[in-house]
Amino acid sequence: MRIIDHVIANHQGGGTDHRTHQVWNPSTGEVQAEVALGDAALLQKAVDAAKKVQPEWAATNPQRRARVMFEFKRLVENEKQALAELLSSEHGKVVDDAHGDVQRGLEVIEYACGIPQALKGEYTQGAGPGIDVYSMRQPLGIGAGITPFNFPAMIPMWMFGMAIAVGNAFILKPSERDPSVPVRLAQLFVEAGAPEGLLQVVHGDKEMVDAILDHEDIAAVSFVGSSDIAHYVYKRGVAAGKRVQAMGGAKNHGIVMPDADLDQVVNDLAGAAFGSAGERCMALPVVVPVGEDTAGRLREKLIPAINALRVGVATDKDAHYGPVVTPEHKNRIEQWIETAEKEGAEVVIDGRGFSLQGHEDGFFVGPTLLDHVTPKMESYQEEIFGPVLQIVRAKDFEEALKLPSEHQYGNGVAIFTRNGHAAREFAHRVNVGMVGINVPIPVPVSYHSFGGWKRSGFGDTDQYGQEGLKFWTKAKKVTQRWPDGTADADNKDAFIIPTMG
Repeated sequence: MRIIDHVIANHQGGGTDHRTHQVWNPSTGEVQAEVALGDAALLQKAVDAAKKVQPEWAATNPQRRARVMFEFKRLVENEKQALAELLSSEHGKVVDDAHGDVQRGLEVIEYACGIPQALKGEYTQGAGPGIDVYSMRQPLGIGAGITPFNFPAMIPMWMFGMAIAVGNAFILKPSERDPSVPVRLAQLFVEAGAPEGLLQVVHGDKEMVDAILDHEDIAAVSFVGSSDIAHYVYKRGVAAGKRVQAMGGAKNHGIVMPDADLDQVVNDLAGAAFGSAGERCMALPVVVPVGEDTAGRLREKLIPAINALRVGVATDKDAHYGPVVTPEHKNRIEQWIETAEKEGAEVVIDGRGFSLQGHEDGFFVGPTLLDHVTPKMESYQEEIFGPVLQIVRAKDFEEALKLPSEHQYGNGVAIFTRNGHAAREFAHRVNVGMVGINVPIPVPVSYHSFGGWKRSGFGDTDQYGQEGLKFWTKAKKVTQRWPDGTADADNKDAFIIPTMG
């Protein structure tokens, strides 16, 4: 059995005597590898290595750090196909979708290549008599990232790209379900010219997560995962004196106004709800048609479009989406469909029991459409994270606006309309962190920032962009003067709080 090891400077390998976790091939239902799971003692090795290299890296001028990021970007682009295939083999998403996973991560690396410009501080000459004031942003030391299974390339690069570019060392704990791509990214980072120990990968479960949250030498932790665990990570990390950003789950809504282009809406919904088998925190699993006429017309168009979706293995170029990540996750999704049915939802298209000929042991869930879902249903309130689209009908704009605004999650939302006033009003008033106007998956570009509200995000700083730069650095403010030593000053002035007037 292939063993996927940690990436730690001077580490000789975990061996088969250590705890391991199975890594599946979701398309076949077979175990393809085992990943070594670490503990606090192994984390200490990574921290010790990081402490050796981080001060020199922080002292390296930003332009030279940027050159490493440029070379890393080039190496990843050269290996993009292999990375996408490796990612698909462990996650299950189709290869084209895996390319997008890698590319969206690379966009943040590309932003980090401009770190000399982004890191510039502020300067005020003559803030007082002979006094200048300036600021600088300095690295925290060692940062850590705890990343989910659904984007094993993109989210790690979101985190370590910014953290390392500003001068930190970084320890990544990826999901144990699909760890091979993060391992390869760390290897490519060394090939790009980074010193060993600057970017390290430790595998593990809750034991490793707790060790990261408790370690006094890790200054900041970034997390993406379910909301319950995000809240736990935030509370425990902050209690240990760390800076923490913890992104949680989602239940993103798509509001469909009566004037929307329904053909475009159906096309967008098919990709946003069922792409990557719905295993995206920015998926669109709830559609809210405004008015019964809109609901009827939308449903009539959705049914044939969903029935036409092709489910296939990850390497099937014609497949719209592939299997889900593990057998446990497949069972969980099917249980949510059963729950919705018991709660009174109409199962219009049922994806339970889906089997792919020749791959009967794969973890496939067919596309599912549920209608007449209500806000009181548990299946509406919670994140399903699978290829399931729920229709929640709203009688008017105000009721449609209220649904995402009052939901426990506030990650993303979209409105489909030709009415500029309605779109502007919706974007201004909705209580959600990221809004799409005729854009079904509104993930901001790399030079903005990503982050949800309510139980979708804990902490006050978003991912990547200038928000990411702020998270991974601390601001130092300097007030200076250079007296000539000849002034005949009355020293009693030194006992009065200085002013700049």
